[in-house]
Amino acid sequence: MVRCPRASSKQKSREQGERRRNRRKPLASSRTRYACGLSALTTDKPDSDAFARAVAQEAAAIDAGFALLFFSQSLVEAAALADALKTHAPALNYAGCSTAGEITPQGLEDGHILAMLLPSSSFSVASTMVENLSSSGMDKITGEVEMLRRSLRGSRPERAKSTFALCFIDGLSYAEEAVTSAIHWGLDDIPLIGGSAGDDLKFETTRLISNGKVASDSAIIVLIATEIPFHVFKTDNFVPTDEKLVVTASDPDRRIVREFNAINAAEEYAASVGIVAQTLTPLSFASHPVVVKVGGEYYCRSIQRMHPDGSLSFFCAIDDGVVLSIAQPKDMVEATRAALRDVEDRLGGIDMILGFDCVLRRLDARNRQVFRDISELYRVNNVIGFGTYGEQYRSMHLNQTFTGIAFGERQAAE
Repeated sequence: MVRCPRASSKQKSREQGERRRNRRKPLASSRTRYACGLSALTTDKPDSDAFARAVAQEAAAIDAGFALLFFSQSLVEAAALADALKTHAPALNYAGCSTAGEITPQGLEDGHILAMLLPSSSFSVASTMVENLSSSGMDKITGEVEMLRRSLRGSRPERAKSTFALCFIDGLSYAEEAVTSAIHWGLDDIPLIGGSAGDDLKFETTRLISNGKVASDSAIIVLIATEIPFHVFKTDNFVPTDEKLVVTASDPDRRIVREFNAINAAEEYAASVGIVAQTLTPLSFASHPVVVKVGGEYYCRSIQRMHPDGSLSFFCAIDDGVVLSIAQPKDMVEATRAALRDVEDRLGGIDMILGFDCVLRRLDARNRQVFRDISELYRVNNVIGFGTYGEQYRSMHLNQTFTGIAFGERQAAE
């Protein structure tokens, strides 16, 4: 028999103290209330029941009628979270999705759950989930938007003139462009913003949750009317160069490019950015995106991954004949700071921001060693949200962009 050495009294004391500290540590690693009335809860503990109880308590405390939830599938399963909310907060309506990283009140994080609670005193909300995107007609989505608008006008008509829309879409559905366009068509002049659900860069399955439903191949549309002043915006940190890549062979249904300029896609892309094709990684694509010109503006069309045959999968729609430009990076921190300063000027001060940040921006920030600077910039500007597989902004589906809706303080609205 092998005898284990007995622990010393000092070691026992340390272990007992650690156990006491762990018992005292609350599940919600943070609770943040903002002047506009919104409240945010976050945790890195894989206990759906305990987090749902915390959400229920906070919802009761601020009289929240709706919650947005963003979660890492490496921490909790969507079904477990939905079941816990049904048990502990049965009257609370909610919508949310899985992520590729989270933005908490402490900055950029991974492996967290984030709940954003909207008090009924300041926000009226109507939402719906559209399932089976691959077989749904886009007319159905536009019709859902029109029904949500009628519902919102009926509940608090005095707020209807100050409305914005959120959408969350399965980031592996290949349907973001069509869905975003259909939603935008039904919104008239209501601004739209949102993010594509992620799965921690596994590219296997994303999940969306809405009032007890859990689904993939789906989208969630949320219309929110409020008396709080808000401003919708976007920012990126790339400018086009004269280096062009023309798509000469592609599989549009799967967003795969086989050839640029009649040459193997990976080889031609790598040559254009000065990298050996065999060494291409997600960091390469994050640091050297391509952009497309639409209506006089350039938008990122980011590459997701390289396949063994040298073809490239994209996060956005792609087709033969599309002309892409290699993009040159600007300083990410300064570009983001300038955008936030402009938002602050427009609102007369930022209370908090709901943000959707492309996962490729995170990768690029790490690669350029500015991750902590970006995280701190988000923290001091009260940004919360999640890392996406793509961003929605008005009628466009974007990549490698930070999109957000900033709220001013309640006093400014009054």
